[in-house]
Amino acid sequence: MIEVQNIKFNNETRPESGFELIDLEELFRRDIEQDITLSHKVEFYQILFITEGSSKHSIDFTDYPYTKSTLFTIRKDQIHKFYKNPDTKGFLLLFTEDFLASLLSQKEVVRSHELFNQFLTSPKLTINDEDFDGIYSVVKYIELEYTKNYDEFSGGIIRNALHILVYKLFRIKLKQGTHFSQHKYVGDFIQFQQLIEKRCFETKKTLDYAQLMGCTPKTLNNVCQTIIGKSAKTIIDEILVTQIKRLLINTSLSITEIAYTSGFDEPTNMYKYFKKHTEVTPEAFRQRHI
Repeated sequence: MIEVQNIKFNNETRPESGFELIDLEELFRRDIEQDITLSHKVEFYQILFITEGSSKHSIDFTDYPYTKSTLFTIRKDQIHKFYKNPDTKGFLLLFTEDFLASLLSQKEVVRSHELFNQFLTSPKLTINDEDFDGIYSVVKYIELEYTKNYDEFSGGIIRNALHILVYKLFRIKLKQGTHFSQHKYVGDFIQFQQLIEKRCFETKKTLDYAQLMGCTPKTLNNVCQTIIGKSAKTIIDEILVTQIKRLLINTSLSITEIAYTSGFDEPTNMYKYFKKHTEVTPEAFRQRHI
């Protein structure tokens, strides 16, 4: 089995920048150590902007078809892969959390996290012609600053331009019907999500997470229902299933070993749990993605 690669941020030409912009045609031509057509997990944020061509892009085991004017927001620690198409043109913007947070207020950082959060919005965004021109102009401005004018001021200029880009994406999503909650519970929901991602192999109980957050299960359920209309248990299950999927394609562990690793007392219990939530067996899922 080929294991999923874990890719850290590594800008070889500007290692301290925390940001990189890559032309997709250049990326597809690059002789790089990682095969980007295989599933890989990234430890940074990405915005993938398609300006020409059509194909598909995979994010957390879902294939999203794209054409011109498609944009993807990819959160750190998500698994994705490229399907190379010589006709595809566009840009890949990579940046660390520190790069974004160094300019934004804490409230703005939380809002930016919403844009990359698969529970709050789809990672795929299709843009109309007018909005495409606006996004394209910002990205080209970033490209010019990054490739031609780079100096001691460029980091701040790029960071501000990226800030503008993020807010343009919020505006587009709002126009298309995505309603980002301004409720005080948004921060609590993101904290809950992050706790599950770290501890879902230890516990699947809503009570345990409520205690970690210093609240009651009822309050935690209210948080989840208010923000995305799902119960806390549903969120736990969805994240746990994703983490099991990652083990299935990211490791050579047997199904039995994965069951114990993911906190199940018996392999048969994990088998039933996984099939209930995905409608396929762990073996069938693994075969489909190796």
